Amino acid sequence: MPLSWNEIRARAARFADEWKDAHYEKGETQTFYNEFFEIFGNRRRNVAVYEEKVKKLNDKQGFIDLFWPSYLLIEQKSAGRDLAKARAQATDYFVSLTEKEKPRYILLSDFQTFELLDLEENEEHHFTLAELADNVRHFGFIAGYQQQKYRDQDPANIEASELMSNLHKHLEESGYTGHDLERLLVRIMFCLFAEDTGIFPMESFLRLIEDRTEKDGSDLGSWLIHLFQVLNTPDNKRQNNLDEDLAAFPYVNGNLFADAINIPSFDTDMREALLKCAYFNWTKVSPALFGSLFQTVMLPAEQRQGGAHYTSEKNILKIIHPLFLDELREEFEHIKTLKVGKQQRFEQLHEKLASLTFFDPACGCGNFLILAMRELRELELDILNELYPAKNRQTVLDIGSLTKISVDQFYGVEIEEFPARIAESAMWLVDHQMNMRLSESFGQAYVRLPLTESAHIYHGNALTTDWADVLPPEKCSYILGNPPFVGSKYMTPLQRKELLAIFNDVKGAGILDYVSAWYGKAAQYIQNTNIKCALVSTNSITQGEQVSVLWGTLLQQYGIKIHFAHRTFKWTIDEKKAKGMRIAAVYVVIVGFAAQDTDKKYLYEYETLTSDPHKIKVANINPYLVDGSDLVVSARSKVLCDVPEIGIGNKPIDGGYYLFTPEEKEDFLSKEPEAKPYFKRWIGTNELLYNQERWCLWLGSVEPSKLRSMPLSKERIEQVRKYRLGQIPAKGKPDTEKNKKRNEQTQKLADTPTRFHVENMPEGNSLIIPEVSSENRKYIPMGFEGAASLCSNLVKMMPDATLYHFGILSSEMHMDWMRYTCGRLEGRYRYSKDIVYNNFPWPEASEKDREEVTAKAQAVLDARAQFSDSTLADLYDPNTMPPALLKAHQALDKAVDKAYRKAAFKDEKERIEFLFERYRKLTEPLIQPEKKKRGKK
Repeated sequence: MPLSWNEIRARAARFADEWKDAHYEKGETQTFYNEFFEIFGNRRRNVAVYEEKVKKLNDKQGFIDLFWPSYLLIEQKSAGRDLAKARAQATDYFVSLTEKEKPRYILLSDFQTFELLDLEENEEHHFTLAELADNVRHFGFIAGYQQQKYRDQDPANIEASELMSNLHKHLEESGYTGHDLERLLVRIMFCLFAEDTGIFPMESFLRLIEDRTEKDGSDLGSWLIHLFQVLNTPDNKRQNNLDEDLAAFPYVNGNLFADAINIPSFDTDMREALLKCAYFNWTKVSPALFGSLFQTVMLPAEQRQGGAHYTSEKNILKIIHPLFLDELREEFEHIKTLKVGKQQRFEQLHEKLASLTFFDPACGCGNFLILAMRELRELELDILNELYPAKNRQTVLDIGSLTKISVDQFYGVEIEEFPARIAESAMWLVDHQMNMRLSESFGQAYVRLPLTESAHIYHGNALTTDWADVLPPEKCSYILGNPPFVGSKYMTPLQRKELLAIFNDVKGAGILDYVSAWYGKAAQYIQNTNIKCALVSTNSITQGEQVSVLWGTLLQQYGIKIHFAHRTFKWTIDEKKAKGMRIAAVYVVIVGFAAQDTDKKYLYEYETLTSDPHKIKVANINPYLVDGSDLVVSARSKVLCDVPEIGIGNKPIDGGYYLFTPEEKEDFLSKEPEAKPYFKRWIGTNELLYNQERWCLWLGSVEPSKLRSMPLSKERIEQVRKYRLGQIPAKGKPDTEKNKKRNEQTQKLADTPTRFHVENMPEGNSLIIPEVSSENRKYIPMGFEGAASLCSNLVKMMPDATLYHFGILSSEMHMDWMRYTCGRLEGRYRYSKDIVYNNFPWPEASEKDREEVTAKAQAVLDARAQFSDSTLADLYDPNTMPPALLKAHQALDKAVDKAYRKAAFKDEKERIEFLFERYRKLTEPLIQPEKKKRGKK
């Protein structure tokens, strides 16, 4: 596995520091780059050659300072020399190389400055030796990372979407709504595309609106309906006295204009809104706009309930490339290198493309299918360019017969009718756009009209529809899509019923997010086939308790294997480009899987949540999206290792009547000083991390005779009793029926109003772990509390914990385990007892190791004590963490690592792979039960 980026940066910083005062001469090149390659933790330099001899175009000999064929060419100069000469030399060498040898990167340097040229992306990066650590990501290819770049969303799509949203708004406000509005918008959008892309005569739609309709818009609706009827009528069935402007429009067919809709009434502003749409140049717009358009005009409530999120081209390509396009492109590039049989192999590849089928079982407006179609057609065009070189194209009489890829290779299911119809239209339009590309390439005009084929977009519920009725599994090649993002707690009763129907015999299925239903249904559908799937999901399905339920079922019951995965990244676009569109930012993963295994597995790692990913080949991908064995960490009621149990703190269910701010406590005691011994400091997550002060009045152990003389305390007891019975709301809440609703269990607690629902009050010191902590912190802040405090149920407690326990749990080793196995609250870590703590594989530490960890743990507490005015939140904020505390934690990390094994761990990946393997060994039976031998009859 490649080194982590943190380790690479650290090595780069050390390298820069060691070379900053070195003797920079050309003769030092080999030593310099030997050490430079070591930054990236491998021996890549062994495949690179120093002073590589090359014959230049002028037949003179030259020497490349360092050459790694196909990857990197380095031209080095002595310190202070002009790199322009180095660039000229490198260019001279580059053009002299064979196509196979030509590298993607050229590096120019004088030891003090660097210029890295990325010839594929046409990018240049300039920086100094001192800035090397901040620029190492550009050299990821040396470490084994392959950076993947995807196209950003075109701003033209955003502008077009705004124009259509404005028209939609005007029509809706006028009272033209529902099915008629949806059909009208789809038809108008088709006409706008058709006019600008050659399906209709140039400006025919614009001229019809601008020249033939009244400026007040009074007759515009009638003209549109008349036009739609014409577009649905074959030429030989049209009236011979039809208006000549209408007669100029071609017959479209495809059922797009078949259904009758009510005539819309327009006014001046509405006509102007439509004209603005017509003035726009729609050739710049991707048909994938149809999806984004629909989502921009959705109401926010519908968007939340449906789980829909805006999807950019850039993110869709992250699925399409590894699912099928990369493999097809590799095959295409390989055929280009063949000396014999190239023509036949290209024809076979072309037939292969025509045989593929694609299914999106939550297709929305068809964005995934649209881009899959476009990318497939682009590859087809490249194949056709190889099969028919420019000099031979005069023999091609009908370019329409060349293309074999059709919209009817694409299938989808969508629950809403409007986006389903948009998807159908958009597929025709992307097909037409690619026909235009074909026309340009071969110099012939080609329009596929009338429409005789269409994408198979079914209007229905994907979870209650039999997918085999949409597309028989034996005819399906790929499943892809972006199912709804609805968390388990936010599902409607109907959505939960649909989910449980798919996982009807799976224990614990009620905790699964809605998207899990698509994984389950896909797993059932692809059994005994070669279908490959890739779905976008919230990252919660690869974290915490959902993993064992979902992936335990997929692995064990359906034999699913993960082929590729994008680890967590932010699924959104640039908000400035969005210009007010409702763009939802969520944290997602992409999982590519099948019911058979493969030896080509790839993880896509993200340096930050918004950066481009790096592609890494791995041996296996487990459900936590880690290179490791297929295992799941299931909820466990008892600890896996011989360590103390942990539990939650106290859960009063008191409506807040036993809890006090410092001011409330002071006022209470001024009136009833006898209650002072019964006040205890209340510690929850905020109190622990931010030093917030709250107090709890604990009356559970007070003798009745003493309570008799404490009327204010008795009043609080009565308030708690009434709260639990549902007679009064919680403290500070309005007196409504909703705020007074209680379940049966809470009402039973009214019988013992001085006691808590959960009581956890150890006599000694306890280690306190916040249940929720920021994902920005490297370490979860933990602390000790004594018997004078009461902890809330928002923290976890380990009674009688030692410094050794604190040290292990505060270490980077435990933090790595926590990050992979915990659940999330939004992006924040949610520490759990049954998943994270009880399953954690503790080290088999020697007494010496235990003493070392204990000493380093004390050093962490001592470092904290130096900053007594700072809260734990301040001390563990990555931007304000004191160096002394960070250094103490790093020393503790080393001690804990050593307790696990003598060899140091390089990075997080190595730790988590080690922990998962140790967990596997601890949970496997030590001795397999012997099979009983059958006796002889």
